[in-house]
Amino acid sequence: MNNTIETGKTAAITSYILGIGVFIAMSMNSGEDKNEFASFHIRQGLGLTITFFSLGLIIGNFDSLMISAPMWIFISVLWTYGIFSAIKGETKPIPLLGEYFQKWLKSIS
Repeated sequence: MNNTIETGKTAAITSYILGIGVFIAMSMNSGEDKNEFASFHIRQGLGLTITFFSLGLIIGNFDSLMISAPMWIFISVLWTYGIFSAIKGETKPIPLLGEYFQKWLKSIS
């Protein structure tokens, strides 16, 4: 298990770079021997990226700092939790949404 974490750590951390990082991590984890640790964090990172863009599209229409600031704080807290979980070698789902990301995106990696 520890070897699985070490070999997948780079892809896991890369997956939290919003936007392009998920696709880089997916290509790093492609092939016959997919790393389960990396796959877990790729699903978390992809879910977080989708959440970020979805909330951004909705909240961006209001053009108000009172509305957009909480979104940025929410995404920043979830992102920090996720990336530190990957750095520490843990497979803890992101609070509130992580379990859903694992369920909805189970076909990814």
